[in-house]
Amino acid sequence: MVVALPLAAQRPSPVDRQLVAAGVWAEARYNYAYWDAVRANWDSAFAATVTYAAARPAPTDLEFYRRLRRWGALLNDGQLEIVPPAGIANRIARPPLALRSIERRPFIMDYDANDEMRVARPERLAEILAVQSVPAADWIRDSVLPEIAAATEASRWERAVAQMLDGERGTAVHLLLRLPGGAERGASITRSVPLTARWPLERPALEADTLPDGAIWMRVSSFADPDVVDQFDRALGNAAREGPRHRGLILDLRETTSAVDAKGQGYAILSRLIERPLLTSRRRTPLYSPLLDSAGAWLSTRSDTIWPPVSRERLAYTGPVVLLISPRTGGAAEDFLVAFEAGNRGPIFGESSAGSAGKTAVLALAGGWKLRVTVTRDAFPDGKEFVRTGIAPQFPVAVRVEDVLAGRDAALDRARAYLAETARR
Repeated sequence: MVVALPLAAQRPSPVDRQLVAAGVWAEARYNYAYWDAVRANWDSAFAATVTYAAARPAPTDLEFYRRLRRWGALLNDGQLEIVPPAGIANRIARPPLALRSIERRPFIMDYDANDEMRVARPERLAEILAVQSVPAADWIRDSVLPEIAAATEASRWERAVAQMLDGERGTAVHLLLRLPGGAERGASITRSVPLTARWPLERPALEADTLPDGAIWMRVSSFADPDVVDQFDRALGNAAREGPRHRGLILDLRETTSAVDAKGQGYAILSRLIERPLLTSRRRTPLYSPLLDSAGAWLSTRSDTIWPPVSRERLAYTGPVVLLISPRTGGAAEDFLVAFEAGNRGPIFGESSAGSAGKTAVLALAGGWKLRVTVTRDAFPDGKEFVRTGIAPQFPVAVRVEDVLAGRDAALDRARAYLAETARR
């Protein structure tokens, strides 16, 4: 008797993969809200992907996944995700290193001190000079950037550095490092953390501190955490009880991005910082009908309103508020930025945001694959769009290698100086 293998164990046929590609093409064509941002020929890229799916020898699962990512990146959608089935996703991993692009050079900001890392000793603030004997700049440009979906070039490079060591789970990656003192040495580390697993270097949703000069500093890493609003309330209440010496609040959104629509949490925090109502972003989404010209038909929604606290137990924070942003600021954090800036609540320091806002839809494809794509066009209450450029700060502050290596945070320093000057007026 012949027993059929379970479906999950069967190798996908060329037709199976072509169905996945057809689903990506159709769902993006129908749902994506920013077709005017696409510079490549989407249909030609579809034909090339279908041909690749049927190539001989057949591409591996991971090769096909990377091909889909390369194709999807042509949309310039900062929220796009090609989500493979679990069996494939579990085979993609990265070393437990937190990487950051500083002047487009990759640096190790932190690492998980497991047994392997204690032997490899990658060192914080070490610069990656080469990967697998390929200069880091060439590795990123040729092997990583083409697969990165982003709305702006700054955001694309940031994401490319963060993902530059992703690959087959369990494989080794050889690095050439320049240590903070200037010495160079090699390090071999394993891609051991699956992308489906909890990231060992994940930051708390909210961190808070009162700085020596009296400024309250809060860093929000995720608006998606269900407890982040309560954490904000407690941190702000604790700081307020320390007395009247506070110069103001610095809200650090440089690492804030959410893969889910979590703007409600951000708006709840913003409501604690205002005494008058603020307008949120406005949205429009493509509207399709066989009786309409779909190229010009849109369904628009008006801005919502964020109201200040109405409970006697919760008073609005009325002191100065400063925001810090970066190309890693995206999603719900940009919804927060729109309302904050449109309402003139305070100044914004840093670098332009990611341009990755808007409501997304997760669409099912053949074979257990999924596509996440942006389905609305977000804009300021006055109609000005920002997704293709990001939101620019009123006070630009560049991040320099020499500052980071010296332990200086230029944007934070500028924000503290602003609050100090405000207090003297």
